[in-house]
Amino acid sequence: MRFIFNSLVLIFFSLTVFAQTNPNGTIAGQAMVVSAHPEASRIGLEILQKGGTAFDAAVAVEFALAVCYPVAGNIGGGGVLVYRKKSGEVGALDYREKAPLAAHRDMYLDAQGNVIAGLSQNGHLAVGVPGTVDGMTNLHQKLGILPFKEVIQPAIDLARNGVTLTEKEARGLNNNREDFIKYNHFTPPLVKNGTWEKGELLRLEDLAKTLERVRDYGRAGFYEGETAYLIVREMQKGKGIITYQDLQNYRSVWRRPLVGNYKGHKIITMSPPSGGGILLLQMLGMLENYDLKKMGWHSPQALQLIAEVQRRVFADRATYLCDADFYPVPIDNLLNKRYLAKRMKDYNPQKAGVSSQIKAGEISETISEQTTHYSIVDKWGNAVSVTTTLNNGYGAKVMVEGAGFLLNNEMDDFSIKPGYPNFYGVIGGEANAIAPQKRMLSSMTPTIVEKNGQLKMIVGTPGGSTIPNSVLQTILNVLEYGMGMQVAVGASRLHHQWQPDVIFVEENGIDKKTAEALEKMGYKLQYRSGIGRVDAILVLPDGKYEGGADPRGDDTALGY
Repeated sequence: MRFIFNSLVLIFFSLTVFAQTNPNGTIAGQAMVVSAHPEASRIGLEILQKGGTAFDAAVAVEFALAVCYPVAGNIGGGGVLVYRKKSGEVGALDYREKAPLAAHRDMYLDAQGNVIAGLSQNGHLAVGVPGTVDGMTNLHQKLGILPFKEVIQPAIDLARNGVTLTEKEARGLNNNREDFIKYNHFTPPLVKNGTWEKGELLRLEDLAKTLERVRDYGRAGFYEGETAYLIVREMQKGKGIITYQDLQNYRSVWRRPLVGNYKGHKIITMSPPSGGGILLLQMLGMLENYDLKKMGWHSPQALQLIAEVQRRVFADRATYLCDADFYPVPIDNLLNKRYLAKRMKDYNPQKAGVSSQIKAGEISETISEQTTHYSIVDKWGNAVSVTTTLNNGYGAKVMVEGAGFLLNNEMDDFSIKPGYPNFYGVIGGEANAIAPQKRMLSSMTPTIVEKNGQLKMIVGTPGGSTIPNSVLQTILNVLEYGMGMQVAVGASRLHHQWQPDVIFVEENGIDKKTAEALEKMGYKLQYRSGIGRVDAILVLPDGKYEGGADPRGDDTALGY
């Protein structure tokens, strides 16, 4: 796949929008929303124009994505977010899914202790208790100012009137048609006779009715009553294990975000059970003492250094990261400067490391892929960075009959067997083993950057295990290499995750000379399609906002 890094020329329909476009992205003077789908961005912008906060717009975008972006947008999944208010107050909301009460450590193993292929990835048993609706009602109750009914109504209208399929969305539905048929006891509306085509309308009447129940009854419209009945009935038909009690017990949790520093910039990111924030701060801490700018963007030296840093933090991830409510994650130890320096002692700038020889670091007691992201800033300067997911594309491929939404397959994000890789090839350890009501480890890395006490950047991405590495490289592109937001988002990326011991590189992402130099050092390169789909916002020197929408998808930046 060849990626075009020039700006997206965005056409918006309302004369009240005063956003400009320039070669470096979409520029707006007051507010901005960047999401994975043009309809979701449009709805978010309308909420901002009505006087809603970034938090009102986040709720509207989340529900809109459940309609127009079913590959990852959801009410049957979960997510995490980081916010920064104009006052400088920061916070984080964890609405990650949880393991059902009937879940147990070996639920995906056969009698001999071997992993049953696919059981944690597709079908009803792969589903964790959804958190999105509770998370959004929680967010709105704490930080929203517009009536809840007003922020959810656009998604209801979109579901009932129909969303116009983009080429990518039509292709995604067609490619998953057989799975939708295989894992459902009825024909879901995502399946049609023949193939979906760009420009066709996808209408989701049952989803509209579900969203109306949420509109009228809040979280009870999902976790109780008709919707809860439909979810439990679906579980019983497909031999799933989520019960009424699981649904009634679920609660999202306000958490303290992780805060670090990188060369004078304050980095605000997500705390466990999201592991991405820790990995991001670890990588920035390891890189801080190196002159990446002098090495040059995408030089063999810079790419090698970044890959070696990525290798080390993913080794730590496998051992130490999990739901901190169940297992003590040594966050302070993992982010300690002396520990990070020690992790780099065996770094050789002339030679590739070997993953089999690199383990998690030793910590003393005295020193813890399909997703979607959106970034929003309002006219007051409030900012929110949100990553939400079903896990794999279209989750478990299971739609709740009569309710019109897809369910997640987040149980695969647990260590279904210590040392066994999940869908993304990431190795997990005992700390992330399955337990009832435990939240599975995530790579989601919603992040906000400050400079001198002022908002600087809002950034995040989907991409499974590639998420923290994509966020890292986008931040470095801006802070080290002086790129604008759109250029930084569109620039090619690489990914190393310890195991397998390869550097994943986007096709045409590096030139032949650089590839040869890395291979000469001993690296194995594996070329693949796009890594991540970053949606980000940069505050420009004149106070305006530049939205960077990833050209790898239908991502859209809109502002006024």
